[in-house]
Amino acid sequence: MTVRRSTSRHPGMCTASDYDPYKTLGVGRGASQAEIKRAYKNLAREWHPDKNKDPKAEDTFIKISKSYEILSNEERRSNFDRYGQMDESQPFGQSQHHHGFRSFHNSFYFDESFFHFPRSRDFADSKYLLHHAHFNSDVLPDSHKRPYLIKVTSEWCFACIHIEPVWKETVKELEPLGVGIGIVDLGFERRLANQLGAHRAPSIIGLVNGRVTFFHQAVVREHLRQFVEDLLPHKLVERITDDNYLSYLDNWHVENKPSVLLFDQVPIVPLLYKLTAFAFRDYVRFGQVDQGDKHCTRLLRQFNINTYAPTMLLFKEDTEKPVDIIQARGLKKQIMDEFVSNNKFLQVPRLVNQRLFDELCPVKQFHRRRKYCVLLITGEDQAFLPGNKAFVDFASANRKEVLRFAYVYQRQQQPLCQALLSTYTGQCALVVILERRSQAGKVLYRSVSGGWNGSEEDKYRLHEQLELLQKDPTYLSSDATLPELNNEMAPIFIIQWMNAAYEYILQIYDDLLYSNWREMMPILSLIFSALFILFGTVIIQAFSEPGENKPRQPNRPPKKDFVEVTELTDITYTSNLVKLRPGHINVVLVLTNASKNALLRKYAKEVFSFSGTQTLHFSFLNADKHCYWMPSLLRSVSDAAESEGQSDDEEEPSDYAGHVLALNGHKKYFCLFRPVFTGDDPNDSSSETSLSSDSRRKSRSRSSIEVHHKLDRLGLWMERLMEGTLPRLQVPAWPSLDETANRDS
Repeated sequence: MTVRRSTSRHPGMCTASDYDPYKTLGVGRGASQAEIKRAYKNLAREWHPDKNKDPKAEDTFIKISKSYEILSNEERRSNFDRYGQMDESQPFGQSQHHHGFRSFHNSFYFDESFFHFPRSRDFADSKYLLHHAHFNSDVLPDSHKRPYLIKVTSEWCFACIHIEPVWKETVKELEPLGVGIGIVDLGFERRLANQLGAHRAPSIIGLVNGRVTFFHQAVVREHLRQFVEDLLPHKLVERITDDNYLSYLDNWHVENKPSVLLFDQVPIVPLLYKLTAFAFRDYVRFGQVDQGDKHCTRLLRQFNINTYAPTMLLFKEDTEKPVDIIQARGLKKQIMDEFVSNNKFLQVPRLVNQRLFDELCPVKQFHRRRKYCVLLITGEDQAFLPGNKAFVDFASANRKEVLRFAYVYQRQQQPLCQALLSTYTGQCALVVILERRSQAGKVLYRSVSGGWNGSEEDKYRLHEQLELLQKDPTYLSSDATLPELNNEMAPIFIIQWMNAAYEYILQIYDDLLYSNWREMMPILSLIFSALFILFGTVIIQAFSEPGENKPRQPNRPPKKDFVEVTELTDITYTSNLVKLRPGHINVVLVLTNASKNALLRKYAKEVFSFSGTQTLHFSFLNADKHCYWMPSLLRSVSDAAESEGQSDDEEEPSDYAGHVLALNGHKKYFCLFRPVFTGDDPNDSSSETSLSSDSRRKSRSRSSIEVHHKLDRLGLWMERLMEGTLPRLQVPAWPSLDETANRDS
């Protein structure tokens, strides 16, 4: 094809000699990078096609972007300053009249419409654009559930235009299967590009489990599909035949997972099935049966498989009968995901880590329906097997939305069992019904008397107690603070280290083979950081006491086995209340000299599970020393209510011992807990802080309140305090502890 150079110029076209990126951005040749960046941001914001409706906005925006791309790169800027060139491939020091065709090519550099090229930035694909914050908050965590295929592009990248048709075909094929798609603009997201190690466009990157892998083959749809498939871990799907299907299904005891079998006439595992197995690998095991294999005939006959359409069977504890079946010629991602997610737990799973416990038995939310966990504490010996099987049968026959059945091995989860049953010896199995009340590990529970051996009498007794629980939630009469569960499925440390080392070696090999040293620096830095952390951890553990460095959750029980309670005095009053940091609350117990010891012991027991919260402080106020402070505080609330037109003619109590106040010194409000004797009526809820007339009359009507019962419901009140559902009483100012000042006021 012959290209004829025209002597006339298109109005929207500028030659290389006419084009000046400094003039486009409106900066001088001596401008710093900060000035260039500031000018670019202002112009890009003004001329962005989505905001500026001027017909020339898009062309102007592209020129601004290209100008910034040249001037922000010191090497390109130097080339332009010295030779007036914008293409890095042109030899340095050669004038443009020696390269007539290069000058001709550059004369069309900013008007690709002359050749009818599509824009390198397709605004219809804006939903795939990735930004640094979005990538780190959403995409990176999601890469542990599905792989991502990311294209790195830039404005006026002709190679990017060349691969665009193949890219669109690949996206159209892989996105419905569940592969994440992303696009990174090298000119606009340099920070994200540097994080990915992408320094040139076009580049194609695979992301899975937070690990970045570069694509180095020819950009063909088949190669891209195989690249995505190679990103997935090996052995996601196990090949099943007549010889190993029984051991595969029976392995639910060890793996603690349901099992899925895919029957298909294709010997190769479909990519959709691999992606589903990757997404649910922590919950379900996946196997594939080739219907054309002569070694699978017995398997096909046993489950009566239709050979004309793919079939999926899901097994739980019963290995002879699947709990769910789907069969369709065209299995879609949505159907497979729904099929697996509805059956990702066994009928009675074993609690092997804290994550599984949190999913099966979630913490009670005040706006949601209660959920109870029926927990069997049993053993691993053969003597416990009949009782365990009977518990599974009972759970299958009594499935309800509010009930979750699970079991633990006493030997594997000793801290949990000791917290629930301090005198448990492990000689027989026991059933415990519990309800989780807070992330700090607090639960309400009740153990089923008589133990559990799977007899009909045991089943009747458990069914009867579950019926009572449905009618009366206060049936769970005991409370405890549970420790974090041991992770039974965690691999040995040396195996984790070997797997991580293997991944790093593969990454280094890939970088040595294809990449430059600048792209290798993040990997080398990561390796040395990991080695430093490894040896540092070993050294620290060698010189520390056992259990000293055990990680704790933010809301877990505190490091200390006691609660620090300080007394509010003239010295500590200002720092602990008046000038308390914003967001912090001081929980103050009011007591007297006579009730001090009894109330402090009860107070420490009730608030212990909340003492790990960094924003809570615990104090006590001696009413014998500061007898005017409480009346002054309540009187200021009454005066404020009267000024707003609310009348309250109730009398103030004479004894404030056992009152608890949650004081927010910064916002000047408090929540009040009034003690009520709870020994006679467990259903009485009037102790949960209110200044209503009914609760005041009830508290005054109990003339003889036993000291050790005054704080019986403080734990429930603290839960409501953490939920933020307690009424708040505003005060104009905090009263002074000085008795003379309070008496005069």
